[in-house]
Amino acid sequence: MNLKLKLKLKRKRVGVLMGGLSAEREVSLRSGENVYQALRSRGYNAQKLVFDDPDALIDPLTGVDVVFNCLHGGVGEDGTIQLLLELLNRPYTGSGPLACALAMDKLAAKREFRRAGLLTPPHVERPPQDDSPDPEGAWERWASTVEAELGFPCVVKPVREGSSVGVHIVQSRRELVEAARQTQREFGALFVEKFIEGKEITAGILRLEGEDRALPLLELRAKRQFYDYQAKYTPGLTEFVIPADLDEGTTRRVRDAALKAHRALGCFGYSRVDLRVTPKGEPYVLEVNTLPGMTRTSDLPKAAEAAGIPFDELVERMLETARERP
Repeated sequence: MNLKLKLKLKRKRVGVLMGGLSAEREVSLRSGENVYQALRSRGYNAQKLVFDDPDALIDPLTGVDVVFNCLHGGVGEDGTIQLLLELLNRPYTGSGPLACALAMDKLAAKREFRRAGLLTPPHVERPPQDDSPDPEGAWERWASTVEAELGFPCVVKPVREGSSVGVHIVQSRRELVEAARQTQREFGALFVEKFIEGKEITAGILRLEGEDRALPLLELRAKRQFYDYQAKYTPGLTEFVIPADLDEGTTRRVRDAALKAHRALGCFGYSRVDLRVTPKGEPYVLEVNTLPGMTRTSDLPKAAEAAGIPFDELVERMLETARERP
């Protein structure tokens, strides 16, 4: 880290923004606590900013010089908070409003991936059916379309959630309709994606020496059906293999795809790119997370550690992006 910049940041009041109103609030609180402790241990003037009430957010934000954003999901990650911070002229860590908005909207992100020439799983959207005269028939017709275009198994996903919240792998039309209805009730807009057989890989991206770079790849071997919310944040439910068990050529293709996805959305500083890699070594980009978790089981800290960057140093490097933003 640039010594001059480090000394300058140590004279600033750093607010660690955590909590929020999304389904990922508890993970955000854990991430924020870890980041806060790391900053304090490194001598930064850090303070916790717990986001509980939108009407009581602006005053705390105006009381700090720099914001380390540890919110996950919802307005903390969809570009809303980022836009507010820009209006308040407060430097903040990570990507800007447009990149966050694109990454949070999985369908918008998939369009950008395809424009960039990246592989991403085929999908079918769930159109609004509120005024359908035959709702049961509408669901069945839609399920028939999904089966014809994607086959089974396939994956039901909310359009705008993170941490695999609301995600279901389904094996039949009956399971598809049940899972889609549940996801629609809880999260609104949804889509269905073709299930890609292969390895579950995540690629951490971190800005080092003025350039965003891919960290060592992490292979996720969940002890549940897939790497869901429970597997992500419960110690012992996932085996982490790092570096991922991939040959040299596949590793290079996956890292290149991850960086290309990061850039396709206009991300900056750091992110986590989730992919499926087929037995033939084809990397399919699933999504980009602009505010990856910072818990002890989170993927980005594990990838950084494998690159020789301990947690406290990772936090410092992430903080640096707040001042380096173009």
